[in-house]
Amino acid sequence: MKLTKLEHAALVLEASGQKLFIDPGSFTTALTETANAAAVVITHEHADHWTPEQLNRVIAMNPGVPIYGPAGVAAAAGDIAVTVVSAGDTIEAGPFTLRFFGEKHAVIHSSIPVIDNVGVLVNDELFYPGDSFTIPEDVKVKTLAVPAGAPWLKIAEVIDYVLAVKPLRSFPTHEMGLSRSGKDLANSRIKAATEQNGGTFFPLEPHESLDL
Repeated sequence: MKLTKLEHAALVLEASGQKLFIDPGSFTTALTETANAAAVVITHEHADHWTPEQLNRVIAMNPGVPIYGPAGVAAAAGDIAVTVVSAGDTIEAGPFTLRFFGEKHAVIHSSIPVIDNVGVLVNDELFYPGDSFTIPEDVKVKTLAVPAGAPWLKIAEVIDYVLAVKPLRSFPTHEMGLSRSGKDLANSRIKAATEQNGGTFFPLEPHESLDL
């Protein structure tokens, strides 16, 4: 399975000639190579993780492609059909087995409502938590997409999250709000936390890939 990181929180996974798109939002350049999409996963409704325009770029090349997300995404998507998933669900989409974990977005501030969020485990290999620090129960995470910068996190929480999950591999995501210096700082902390438990850190930049 090939993982390609796009800008911010968006990922593309490829296996057996098919693609899985995860969280292509407003901070991600317009999707172009969307043919052969098996599915789309949207972890939550914030615009930096999905937009109607991004979804329509996938749908245009793949009519009827299944889109999975929590209830909040289905409500926000309007006329775009979204299959609601929640913690404990397992979905088969082409060559991809999707297992969902968690229920809510991390708290941004007490004045801001906490929305639905699901993390997704793909083929028992990659875990992507969306905007949360969800730890998938009874799962040995091989590859962890680590949120690196956001209004809802601080680096101490990121370090504790990586130490708790103990992934074999990790890479940064959700970092378009960071400067180059901010990315380098976050990467150094994620790398150290990953290596503390014997894992390997990959400082992926947008459009770089990793074979899983």
